[in-house]
Amino acid sequence: MPERTSYDVVIVGGGHNGLVAAAYLARAGRTVLLLERLDHTGGAAVSARAFTGIDARLSRYSYLVSLLPPKIVRDLGLRFAVRKRTVSSYTPTVRAGRPTGLLVGAGADRTRASFAQLTGSAREYAAWEDFYGTTRRLAERVFPTLTEPLPTRAALRARVDDDATWHALFERPLGETIEAAFHDDLVRGVVLTDGLIGTFTTAHDPTLRQNRCFLYHVIGGGTGDWDVPLGGMGALTDALADAARRAGAELVTGCPVTALATDGRTAEVTTEGHGTVAARHVLVNAAPRELARLLGDPAPPPAEGAQLKVNMLLTRLPRLRDPHTDPREAFSGTFHVAEGYAQLETAHREAAAGRLPSAPPSEIYCHSLTDPSILGADLVRRGYHTLTLFGLHAPARLFATDTAEAPAARDRLLAATLAQLDAHLAEPLADCLAEDADGRPCVEARSPLDLDRELGLPGGNIFHRELAFPHAEDTADLATAAARWGVATDHANVLLCGAGALRGGGVSGIPGHNAAMAVLEGG
Repeated sequence: MPERTSYDVVIVGGGHNGLVAAAYLARAGRTVLLLERLDHTGGAAVSARAFTGIDARLSRYSYLVSLLPPKIVRDLGLRFAVRKRTVSSYTPTVRAGRPTGLLVGAGADRTRASFAQLTGSAREYAAWEDFYGTTRRLAERVFPTLTEPLPTRAALRARVDDDATWHALFERPLGETIEAAFHDDLVRGVVLTDGLIGTFTTAHDPTLRQNRCFLYHVIGGGTGDWDVPLGGMGALTDALADAARRAGAELVTGCPVTALATDGRTAEVTTEGHGTVAARHVLVNAAPRELARLLGDPAPPPAEGAQLKVNMLLTRLPRLRDPHTDPREAFSGTFHVAEGYAQLETAHREAAAGRLPSAPPSEIYCHSLTDPSILGADLVRRGYHTLTLFGLHAPARLFATDTAEAPAARDRLLAATLAQLDAHLAEPLADCLAEDADGRPCVEARSPLDLDRELGLPGGNIFHRELAFPHAEDTADLATAAARWGVATDHANVLLCGAGALRGGGVSGIPGHNAAMAVLEGG
């Protein structure tokens, strides 16, 4: 139960961004109440024992960290760390009838040799180095702005200080840049995937949805690296909850919010079973769709997720058809399946026509290779490993035509996705799957509809709505603190602090930080 009837700030939703905001505001001396409808905090950034009787804590939904600024970790004194992966990615393929693949990582010499073996020349590796040298310079300039007041478009362009890069990534479809830089279809596909994570689009979409997604995937930490959270994703949100409590914030779980009313100066938050509490500010760590529902406002344009999330536990890593690649290297980075450039476009075309892709693209990695602490000691001793799979081009529309049929559609897509993986394995993945205490294979899959039902993600959209470039338009009114920090709504004292805020999306804490800064700046 809440301890008071009135607070300086009430936060609706206990995901990682809400916890970040709670910790900052409580540390600044504000009275803070955080309300979460589930029986635990963490939202999509949680660890769970997903399989009955199995001592394995999997990052059930979100699973890697790139956008979390070290500033937030330092400011809040978090007991949390990440570990870098020794391999960035491995992409299996068949060339001239021979199983092979592209290994990126494990040192520059290994990467250069892998490019040469795959493509027959040094050209693609040189193009790769040049392209990602450019994105790293972009990341160094853009990432620090995410925890600063929102720059205008002109100000961000000046900060980037590279007209060619700005034009390529902020003004023209990403496909043009990829096709100009690279010749090999597989290499092009590996690059394009960062523009398609949870985003149903194509390389040449004129709306630049792919560019916005790509940008957020290459600027994290100022390097673009995607790191493994030690202890699983739940270790981050547990650390955030601890920090918020230590600072004096109240965290109340099992407390759904049913309504929100505001006159722009004060607000009332109505809960299910715990009455109504008053607040000077309300921060909403939920999708704009949920905010509209609470206010009784018209719903925003529908959002749509486009991914299949699969968690697995294996008794051993499967052997690869490529005899020159160790599975421990291949699966420690991102293992790309059916993600050639042409394959990605075909899968999008099929899904846009309402059909499950014939060759579903996906990305896989093994958390336990980098961080075995998520497994019990006995599982580690016996050589067990996790696999996390993130499928692309799986829009909610494929599952929503008939709600009763949605689980069957999900299962068909899962089977087709794993079949694509099996095509590159020397043994069926099914032979490597562990079984839970009830004798069931240790596999769980989540479609966009599952994510909507379980987490309130609209249409399963992991970003809550379409991503935006991390700037304000030059004509924007930035007179209020909420507008300056990119967290404003139509109500002066109601702010977004979740992924639906400007510069939201991913496990970052950035919207939570920025909403807290807006409250503190506004007095």
